[in-house]
Amino acid sequence: MVVHMVLLRVKKSVARAKVAKVMESIGALRKVIPGITGYDWGPYSSPEGMNKGFTHGFCMTFRTAKQRDVYLPHPAHEKVKQSVLAILDGGLDAVVAFDFEK
Repeated sequence: MVVHMVLLRVKKSVARAKVAKVMESIGALRKVIPGITGYDWGPYSSPEGMNKGFTHGFCMTFRTAKQRDVYLPHPAHEKVKQSVLAILDGGLDAVVAFDFEK
């Protein structure tokens, strides 16, 4: 299994409902792209304060690295990625992606 973990720094001016809509559109990719076995997202909630300005995150799981590799350039993912970039404070500098295998 591959876990695709992404941290985002969302603009403070973006309404919570808009953030939720964008994050739900990421999860909806499960219906379009085969191999996605799980998806969870949420805003930062730890009292530690170690988020370094990142405000939201999501984890997506895939059965295999090959299925993750199909997801990354998939046209549906590219479309959703544009809606994500539109709400970020800093474009690609406001994203950290980290994948690991379990």
